[in-house]
Amino acid sequence: MILPALSRRDRNALAALGICAVVFGAVYFWPSGDSSTVGAVHSIPVEEKRVARLRRLAAAVPGRQAILTKVDQELAAREKGIIHAETAPQAQAQLLQIVRRVAQAQNPPVVFKGAEFAPPRQFGDAYGEVVMTVSLECGIEQVVNFLADISNQPEVVSVSDLQINQVASKMKLLPVRVTFTGVVPRKLVPAKKESSF
Repeated sequence: MILPALSRRDRNALAALGICAVVFGAVYFWPSGDSSTVGAVHSIPVEEKRVARLRRLAAAVPGRQAILTKVDQELAAREKGIIHAETAPQAQAQLLQIVRRVAQAQNPPVVFKGAEFAPPRQFGDAYGEVVMTVSLECGIEQVVNFLADISNQPEVVSVSDLQINQVASKMKLLPVRVTFTGVVPRKLVPAKKESSF
């Protein structure tokens, strides 16, 4: 396809159109001095509020740090009583030693007839617990003193179940079953397997 030759008039019109396009583009896209000044004036109150908020946050940091330090100290003090062991059976053995130590300190000493261990179980999201049930026969005063002394131990050991049966002998000894729990780190509790249906 052959294009006809442009006349002088058409060439002048195209040149004028090109110059107009350049001038229009420069005017349209060129930032004006007034808009930047207005934007800066309008953003000063916003920036002042932002700076004031940042100053309030910065002023609160030492107080929050002090609270965090205090909470960390309280948590460390409470976790001193956790039974630390490498495995769950070792933790169960430590629980048995703690309870036996308190039982032997009674006057007269409390003697266990037997001990049973349950599998470790989860205790909240961060801890686990080992469970042990002991059977014994003693007078009611010994039971009360024994349980009171258990609650005064530095380890986190508690009584979760207590069963007292009727007096079985002329010596007024009560058959008692006591279930003790001790708090352990969560890593000692095996993860539950999810059942698939």
